[in-house]
Amino acid sequence: ALPLVLPPSVLGFYILWALSFNSPIGVFFQEVFGIKLVFNFTGLVIASCFYSLPFMVQPMQSGLESLNKNMLEASYICGKNKIVTLFRIALPNIKPSLITAIIVTFAHTVGEFGVVLMVGGSIPGETKVASVAIYEFVEIMDYTNAHIYSVIMVILSFLTLLGVYIFNGKQKKLTGLDK
Repeated sequence: ALPLVLPPSVLGFYILWALSFNSPIGVFFQEVFGIKLVFNFTGLVIASCFYSLPFMVQPMQSGLESLNKNMLEASYICGKNKIVTLFRIALPNIKPSLITAIIVTFAHTVGEFGVVLMVGGSIPGETKVASVAIYEFVEIMDYTNAHIYSVIMVILSFLTLLGVYIFNGKQKKLTGLDK
């Protein structure tokens, strides 16, 4: 849960430091795979995953806690191992939580600013994202383009949440949990 309470710029700084050319992780990826992890898309994805992890974990945890434990025990009694039970029993039965987690995590990551700017910078065509573009438009007082980008982000965010609520409502009706 630490990424929830740390300022994004602080988290971004430490991720930047951990992935840089001077860190063991950065050196390893550069030497073994030939991949640099800062100021490019790969590092941006890694940083965004770390930053958004709590948004994935919390809905998943809630879904797993609500899972009927008897189904898991029945799977084990039938001789299924933990991996088979996870993919054939648990995940299909927490589908609404899983989809909610994926969508909310993605939506949260799309709007991130601090971590993205620290790790990815603002390289056009490589790491420049909408939140950074809005900041840069405001910085040069181009409020028209800042409004355009911001309205698009508001609409996408609203549609994302609406989609999650509609999906979860349909799942509750299908499972009879809406009563």
